[in-house]
Parts: sequence; structure tokens; C-alpha cells
Amino acid sequence: MSSNRNSDENLPSEQESAHGGEVESARDPFADPGLPAHRPRIQDIDERAAKRSERTVAFLFTLSMVATVAFIASFVAFPVDKIVYIWPFGHVSALNFSLGITLGVALFAIGAGAVHWARTLMNDEEIVQERHPIEARPEVAAGAKEDFRIGAEESGFGRRKLIRNTMFGALALVPLSGVVLLRDLGPLPEDKLRKTFWKKGLLLINQNTSEPLRPEDVAVGSLTFAQPEGLDDHDPNFNNEIAKAALMIVRIQPSEIKDKRELEWSHDGIVAYSKICTHVGCPISLYEQQTHHVLCPCHQSTFDLSDGARVIFGPAGHALPQLRIAVNDDGYLYALGDFDEPVGPSFWERG
Repeated sequence: MSSNRNSDENLPSEQESAHGGEVESARDPFADPGLPAHRPRIQDIDERAAKRSERTVAFLFTLSMVATVAFIASFVAFPVDKIVYIWPFGHVSALNFSLGITLGVALFAIGAGAVHWARTLMNDEEIVQERHPIEARPEVAAGAKEDFRIGAEESGFGRRKLIRNTMFGALALVPLSGVVLLRDLGPLPEDKLRKTFWKKGLLLINQNTSEPLRPEDVAVGSLTFAQPEGLDDHDPNFNNEIAKAALMIVRIQPSEIKDKRELEWSHDGIVAYSKICTHVGCPISLYEQQTHHVLCPCHQSTFDLSDGARVIFGPAGHALPQLRIAVNDDGYLYALGDFDEPVGPSFWERG
């Protein structure tokens, strides 16, 4: 009963129905209320306030430029593995944290500057446009162009050069952040792949005993593995360095060495070659005494150590690099320089 009574109370009376549309529009909750009266902002009537807003917008755009420069500087300054403690985040990567903060500030400052510009200096009068066909009539198109011209003029884009110039600066610098990120696509064009830990004067250290090698320690027909003096197993960069500097030492009768340069770079038949296969970088560990061939266990590339370590079978693309060695005054084997060419697989810059 209560529900029916409430429904009846909400229905218009006969008298209201007689008056027609007036009462009906008064009760219509979806009637168009129209636009409220425009209230000018402080910047519209006080040029000093407008100047303050202009300086604020310019400051935000300038802040974006500074943050972008800081982003690039952080990318160069912080190593990838540097960890720092930042409260309340704890231990974080210094590079990731600095890149996130600086890029976030750069983007936020541009957005905040654009919003503040629109809220305080651009024209804020609402313009009502009735629905129209998709194809605008000529007079409508002309009106839209005129509205755009008026909006551009009232925004002060041409008159307020400080805002315009700082905005252009911020928008021009932000894309540099993306260009800098291209650095992560690969290593910089350096000579890291062309050089190893070996240099003139470094002793040959037996990898099994960690002692310097003498010629008498290398028997004819034996295979010995060595590393350069000063390369510490506990060094965090040890794996990267040994992957390039690992050495394979074999003693051959000098009369059996066919390659002239190999003989000149050896000592009393002791030859030193890179242990890293030139196919995909596997360590070579199989040696055949009678033929002086070494075999890579991964894809069976075979090299002749009596003939310049040239490839005689398998997918390897070039011979093993040789290390020139000699004996110092104390009777120890030492290197006379680095390998004669880059070790390991071929790479496109090798030439």
C-alpha cells in the first residue's frame, strides 16, 4: 500500500497536466541547465598574476630540461652493477633509480607545465557547438578556423615568448632520453673483443698448480692449460677475462713444426695457442699426440697445432690465435704481447 501511495504522489495531478510543458520541464531532471556565468580568473584581470603563472610554467619546462640532462648524465655516470642504500626503498640499483627519477621528473614537469598554462593563461570560456553532420558546412568550417585562431591568440603562444621557448626546449630534450636508451642495445664500439689480459712480460701460470711454468715443465706430447699472471680467481671480472685469455700449451719437436711464424713465436718447440674455439667459443680440451691435432668437443672443429693451428675439419671459420712466448732470466715462460688476432668466434666488426 505504501508503495502504491508513493507512486501516486509522484504522478502529476490533473491541474499540472493541464498546464502542459511548463510543469513538465520544471520536473525534467535531464533538462539542459545551460552554462554558468563566466567568472574571470585572477590572471585575466591582473597582469602581475599572469606573469607569475608564466614564470611558473617556464620553471616547469626548464625543470624538465634539467631532468633530461640529469637522465643522460646518470646513464653515463653510474655503472650497471652499483648498488646503493636509499631510504625507504632499501638497497637498489643506482642506475635504475636515477634513470627512473630523472625521466619521471622530466615527463611530469612537461605535463604540469602544460596543465598550469591551460588552467591559468589560456582562454577558459566554454564554447558550445551543436551537433552537426560529419561533413561540416562551409560556414561551420570557417567558424572552427576562427575559433582556433582566437584560441591561439588568447593563449599567448606568440606573445609569451618565455613560455614558448622553454616549452620547445623541454619537448626537444625529452626525446633524447629514448636515444640514450639505445645504448643498451649493445656494447659501445670499443676494442674489448680485440684485446685480452695478456701483455708483454706476463708469466704463463699453470691453471692446475697456479705456479709459473718453466720449459722443463712442458713435456713433448703433453697438453697444458695456462692463464696470465695477475689474473685472480676471486676477481669479479675473472670469468670475462679468462674466457678470452685461456691458453693451451703444447710441446712439439721443432722439426715437426711446419709453419715458419709458429716456429719463430715458440720456444724450443713449446707453442701457445688460444684455448677458445673460433666457431662458437667452446673450450678446446682434446689433443692427439701423433698428429698434433686438437679437437673441439662441441662441434668437432679440428685444428693442426703443427701448422699454425689451421682448421682441417669442422665449422670453425679461422685458425686459433697464437701467443708469442719466450723465457726470462729466471727461466720462466712469459708472453711477448697479446694474441696476434682476436680470440674466439668471428664478429661483424672484425674485418
